[in-house]
Amino acid sequence: MSDKNKKPQKLKARLPRGFVDREAADIRAANQMMETIREVYERYGFDPIETPLFEYTDALGKFLPDSDRPNEGVFSLQDDDDQWMSLRYDLTAPMARHVAENFQEIQLPFRTYRAGYVFRNEKPGPGRFRQFMQFDADTVGAPGVQSDAEMCMMMADTLEALGIKRGDYVIRVNNRKVLDGVMEAIGLGGEENAGRRLGVLRAIDKLDKFGTEGVRLLLGEGRKDESGDFTKGAGLDDQQISRLMVYVLLNQFTELEPVSGAEPSSLEYKSIPDGRVSHFVESNKGVVDGLMVHFGHANLAREGIEELRMIAELVEAAGYDRSRIKIDPSVVRGLEYYTGPVYEAELTFDVTNEKGEKVVFGSVGGGGRYDGLVSRFMGQPVPATGFSIGVSRLMTALKNLGKLGQDDVLGPVLVTVMDGDVESMGRYQRFTQQLRAEGIRAEMYQGNWKKFGNQLKYADRRNAPIAIIQGGDERAQGVVQIKDLIEGKRLSGEITDNAEWREARVAQEVVAEAELVAKVKEILAAQAEDRRRAKGV
Repeated sequence: MSDKNKKPQKLKARLPRGFVDREAADIRAANQMMETIREVYERYGFDPIETPLFEYTDALGKFLPDSDRPNEGVFSLQDDDDQWMSLRYDLTAPMARHVAENFQEIQLPFRTYRAGYVFRNEKPGPGRFRQFMQFDADTVGAPGVQSDAEMCMMMADTLEALGIKRGDYVIRVNNRKVLDGVMEAIGLGGEENAGRRLGVLRAIDKLDKFGTEGVRLLLGEGRKDESGDFTKGAGLDDQQISRLMVYVLLNQFTELEPVSGAEPSSLEYKSIPDGRVSHFVESNKGVVDGLMVHFGHANLAREGIEELRMIAELVEAAGYDRSRIKIDPSVVRGLEYYTGPVYEAELTFDVTNEKGEKVVFGSVGGGGRYDGLVSRFMGQPVPATGFSIGVSRLMTALKNLGKLGQDDVLGPVLVTVMDGDVESMGRYQRFTQQLRAEGIRAEMYQGNWKKFGNQLKYADRRNAPIAIIQGGDERAQGVVQIKDLIEGKRLSGEITDNAEWREARVAQEVVAEAELVAKVKEILAAQAEDRRRAKGV
């Protein structure tokens, strides 16, 4: 068969792996949520900026180009001048580039927020996508930890503005200086121990998932899970593990005793037989004091502990107690990124996972101080702190709580088409524009108008509240029929025959063209009142 006679292949429609299409309900829910977040940020005095999806790869910091192409993790292409560009991996690095490039024009401290998609060139999996949205807020040029304390308070206020009540969330706060000081204290300082430190921090980060004993195993030789898979541990000795466990669990209890035969500075936690800890810390001050007693002899740790003390005092003075903002030494974030305070917004209510198990929802965002990021461009210190909210994850949480996406979106009022001549069409369009001018969502039917039944089916699928109908007889009289489709749906279940339907006619009225807008408003208001009553509002 010649190429000329070959049948062209039909293109297969397929979504790229790791990406998702978003539909109207999710887009509206996200917009509703982000508008609430934006209002809180604006109230705190933050201003929006927007940066492009692409940046030069070297500006992203973590993923510098190697000899041939950028490292894995970013989607990259080469410009026509042979420079590598990459889709942004987060929103912070582009913001740092923007600040450095416009440093002479911006006002410090620079308080900014932005929302947008970020891209990860990683293997996709359940709940793991290559494109997702973040919503960030940052303060650049503020060296004091009062700006970190304010970030934590703003995170708490944001969650409450979204309808998450106190007791269902907590902002957990730690400090990388304390973590690094503790690493030095147990003999894991220096570049030669970088790999082991990473293993230790990853083990600590698994406290919520694997519990105290799981972290102990990961700090030592390793841990075997229920399936038999073995995860190699950090290889610490018993004394190092004991001191780390004191550090990790200080926010939970204070009753500690020396390890037999060990140095006085080495402590072991004491628990009662059933595994519950015996004395819980009741204040952020108690955690900070405990950190100072047990680890304050290391200079770097002491500096971080004092910063945590100031944050604790500032948030308490502003009315944010430990149930809302909590000093927690087990928080680990940005292993090679953050330089001071780190914080995480955690939702504490239970949800059912895909296995049918009850689990705590967990983190929906976090951040910290990153004094080195802007400085890379400047050759001078530029302090900065900020946090990022994972929009999709937070949306999931709000839906679980019934705070988002619960309302059906009302469709547009549908102006139907009975006649296709230019004069009639012009009149239908005029009705539509009159409704829109009064702020009413409306559309004129654009499909095959000759099958009127299809127009009402379309209205039903669109969840249209009202249909406007005008045929030749109505046009001659200067009137329109207004069909209440919401009431019509209800009545259709009550009325059993056509005669009864024609007699009732409750869901359909005839009004003069001049009264069209007023009558539509009246019906929409009545429908809204019915919805409020149905919800018990």
